[in-house]
Amino acid sequence: MARFDFQNTETAAMTGGENRAETFCDMGLMYATGRGCDIDVVQAHKWLNIAAIKGCDRAAELRADLAATMTKTDLAMALRAAREWMTLH
Repeated sequence: MARFDFQNTETAAMTGGENRAETFCDMGLMYATGRGCDIDVVQAHKWLNIAAIKGCDRAAELRADLAATMTKTDLAMALRAAREWMTLH
C-alpha cells in the first residue's frame, strides 16, 4: 500500500495544478479514515470544506455526511480552521 505523504500533498495543492480540489478531498479522506495518520474529524472536515470551496462536488457530499456526525464544537473548530487556511493561502 502506498504511503500518503501529507506534507508533499499540501505543498503540491498550494502551488496549483488541475487537481487541487481533488488533492484537498484526498487529504480530508486521509484524516476521516486514518489513512497514514490518526483519525481527526476536525482536520477531515477542514480539508473537505476547502475542497468543496475549490469545486469538488464529491467533497461537498462527504463534508455534509461528516458534519452530521460531529459535535457543534468540533464543527466550529473545523470551519474556523478552513477559514484561517483560506485566508493565508
